Amino acid sequence: MATGKVSLKLLVDKSNRMVLFAEGGKDFVDFLFHVLVLPVGTVIQLLTKIGMVGSLGNLYRSVEKLNEVYIRSSKDILLNPKAPPFLSEIPFLLPETSSLDSTLKTYYRCSSRSSTYCGNYVAEDPSAKCPQCNCSMNHKLTLVQSPADKPMASAGSAAESDHKGGFVQGVVTYMVMDDLEVKPMSTISSITMLNQFNVKEVGHLEEKVVSLGMDEGIKLLRASLHSKHVLTDVFLGEKEK
Repeated sequence: MATGKVSLKLLVDKSNRMVLFAEGGKDFVDFLFHVLVLPVGTVIQLLTKIGMVGSLGNLYRSVEKLNEVYIRSSKDILLNPKAPPFLSEIPFLLPETSSLDSTLKTYYRCSSRSSTYCGNYVAEDPSAKCPQCNCSMNHKLTLVQSPADKPMASAGSAAESDHKGGFVQGVVTYMVMDDLEVKPMSTISSITMLNQFNVKEVGHLEEKVVSLGMDEGIKLLRASLHSKHVLTDVFLGEKEK
């Protein structure tokens, strides 16, 4: 899995102490878009140590405390949901969780196969019973990935990304607004943004280069759940509401 630091260039309004927008590459935008496909249970795991916003943390802890006798399937499905395997291609700036296990998934079939139709069924749980003969489905099978499922980019640092895989094209520079709106970067779009923010004194603007690592990734994830000034909150300190 790709890990490391991602470099960002911020345009800061010094007079209002606010990030107007960030200039970033494929690695940063891939990270932002990758947050959208994280299972909610994974997000809760990642944010538990710094304080989960809202009530989802209570819901998660309820499952943790609930006795197994009340659960029909497995608590692990709820507490450690599996993320899509292609996430191993993304520069991952968040701590590892078991939900991001890139190993091949194991399935099971009927151990008896007393009937021809027993072979029509597979299960994820080896304690499951075959619908045809009621025998345990504990004969191990291994899922073989198709070429389309295999990672397109080798693991490495974010800075060494070869621009294969991920979500967006690597030949483009992107403009990321303080509220995480993403759009392709251009001179015209930059001028339009300055007009939109009513910037009259260029001297009030400051270019600031920052690094986004694991700590900042967690802060960004948390801020994105409750703030409209995510980049400002993460890199300049929380903006007064």
